[in-house]
Amino acid sequence: MAVRPRLLAVSDLHLSYEENRQWLDRLRPGTDEDWLLVAGDVAERTTDIAAALDVLSRRFAKVVWVPGNHELWTVDDDPVRLRGEARYRHLVDVCRSLEVVTPEDPYPVWRGPDGPVAVAPLFLLYDYTFRPEGAATKEQALERAYEAGVVCSDEFQLSPDPYADRESWCRARVDETERRLTALDPGTATVLVNHWPLVREPTRVLWYPEFALWCGTERTADWHVRFRAAAVVYGHLHIPRTTVHDGVRFEEVSVGYPREWRRRGHPRGLLRDVL
Repeated sequence: MAVRPRLLAVSDLHLSYEENRQWLDRLRPGTDEDWLLVAGDVAERTTDIAAALDVLSRRFAKVVWVPGNHELWTVDDDPVRLRGEARYRHLVDVCRSLEVVTPEDPYPVWRGPDGPVAVAPLFLLYDYTFRPEGAATKEQALERAYEAGVVCSDEFQLSPDPYADRESWCRARVDETERRLTALDPGTATVLVNHWPLVREPTRVLWYPEFALWCGTERTADWHVRFRAAAVVYGHLHIPRTTVHDGVRFEEVSVGYPREWRRRGHPRGLLRDVL
């Protein structure tokens, strides 16, 4: 029996960790027609991001990438000093030079098993609307996070330039992405790929619930239904699992930090079958 091509996904490789670099060599297709969805947090330094995507683009028939928060950090040991939107656009240019699909490109159509579907890479950020109960404002929610000692490094490393703040950047990204998805033919099914979860429910199991502030936006809560998703792929939470919301399968596809995968292993494998 012929082996069927697969639409595969992974995220949160965090290749700045020496122990995680071993996994890159194990990310290999089963057929010459396999696609790979990379749902963010490859690394922090642009050279590491480019090198990893170059390797993967040579192995897989098509690679689709979305940025995570770590790609958007401006870290001290990265010679590329760009910040915010300029950094993101630079990474898009790097991806295009490698023929890797980005959120700025036309949505490719997967015509393999379970297709055709439009694969939509999304870059949406977050807007601090995943707040703990009783926190009516961003400021109240942040105060509680600081009191709990649970503060995402984005607050220090992820610049929103030229936007006033990260929620303004999120608003612009959501508006533009919503416009593009709405323009799709209403009969087109999709696979939605975003670093942050599109719905809040997956964050309910976080050990530190305050961290949900940096995990998405309420504005995308119905997108999996509204835009006819056959599946949704995300990462960021480092809780690899499959959940179902409104009949739609959500795949959290993180590899995670060494301290996490040493404890839990990779029970679902490194690469997740999406279609």
